[in-house]
Amino acid sequence: MKNNKKIINSAKRTLTRELSSIKNLKSTFNNNFCKAVILIYNTKGKVVITGVGKSAHIGNKISATLTSTGTPSYFVHATEASHGDLGSIKKEDCVIAISNSGETSELNNIIQFTKRFNIKLISITSNSKSSLHKKSTVGILYKKPIEACPLNLAPTSSTSMSMIIGDCIAIALLELRGFKSSEFKRLHPGGNLGKDLKNLSEIMHTYKELPLAKLGEKMSKALLTMTKKSFGCIGVINNKNQIVGVITDGDLRRKLNSKFFEKKASEIMTKNPTLANKNMLVGEAINLMNTKKITSLFICENKRPLGIVHIHDLLRLTS
Repeated sequence: MKNNKKIINSAKRTLTRELSSIKNLKSTFNNNFCKAVILIYNTKGKVVITGVGKSAHIGNKISATLTSTGTPSYFVHATEASHGDLGSIKKEDCVIAISNSGETSELNNIIQFTKRFNIKLISITSNSKSSLHKKSTVGILYKKPIEACPLNLAPTSSTSMSMIIGDCIAIALLELRGFKSSEFKRLHPGGNLGKDLKNLSEIMHTYKELPLAKLGEKMSKALLTMTKKSFGCIGVINNKNQIVGVITDGDLRRKLNSKFFEKKASEIMTKNPTLANKNMLVGEAINLMNTKKITSLFICENKRPLGIVHIHDLLRLTS
């Protein structure tokens, strides 16, 4: 128990220090940050990320995020750059160099290379007096943090700040490009993320599986259809085959009485139900159903039913 308390207190101190450093990033998002984003946006080639040590790991992550959100990028380790990898950097590319101190000696060759071939260089550093910042085309500066490490040595707060700056660059570019979920899906076909990005049209139940009743249909018949289809609801359609209401298990419990079975579906239904279109994504549908507290969702076109999904269909897909 004593050790548990010590561990938890340590974790809380680390969190507090890193959050304090992250809050200071607000001043980083200035004209220079905008210039860097626009420079990348106008780059005809790829975005080359470079760094050493922990900054290299952060650089790899930033590069992956950029690529997956529509900005082609790759990572070059600064040390490997001096042993041949400089050849992968082209004139139409731009380079983002990450270094908390801005004086990482391994970056010198890349800096000189960008100058020699007039390649745009963006720096991410906390040192405005550093050679990296001074020699960059655009410098993104963040306030030098106190590292979460009690010795103020191990890169912790500084790496978190660098990674967040990278995320902010990537999302700003995504929005500038008008990057759509369909493009995101194309780049993420595998894993749960890819499943979340499926359209409802790809997984919905259709045709004979649809639980439907007409406005004037008696509840005795509608209830049989509802039980047979097993979606916990039934859609009520008008003479134009449009869904104008829905009857759920909850409606049955609330309105059940001796005259219930003789009543028409129109008398029991809830009007203006929540409907979805066939292009809605699975992730969006789950969020919608949770918000509306419903377990089944009709997919329609001009209110005409095309299909239906149950929350269990979606959860099985994403589990």
